[in-house]
Amino acid sequence: MQAIVVMTTVGTEEQANLIAREIVERRQAACVNIVPGVRSIYRWKGKIRKDGELLLIVKTLEGELDDVTATIRELHSYELPEILSFRVDRGEQGFLDWIAASVDKEADFDDDEDDDDLDFTDTDDRDD
Repeated sequence: MQAIVVMTTVGTEEQANLIAREIVERRQAACVNIVPGVRSIYRWKGKIRKDGELLLIVKTLEGELDDVTATIRELHSYELPEILSFRVDRGEQGFLDWIAASVDKEADFDDDEDDDDLDFTDTDDRDD
């Protein structure tokens, strides 16, 4: 059970929410953080460009990387989406166990959201 973090960037909040939701719903990852306000400067097709983007940080297991990559490619609008993975060398064991349990395809989960309009002001509700 090797935990990894996968990163990708997208151009719109709609696309960030779609990709994040699908990855978690398909049990390919335990969590996807969406970080707004990323400014990217890059070379593309011979020109230097700059864009505003959103960063997706995916917490998963190494065995899920191919599926996570396939989902990102399926839903991403970029011709060449950024898909980078990094091994987690150390982490809080309870959190690492939660990642593994969350991607368990055999586990009995209710994948319904509590509320379609998620309130991000109360971020400490994981004790429920």
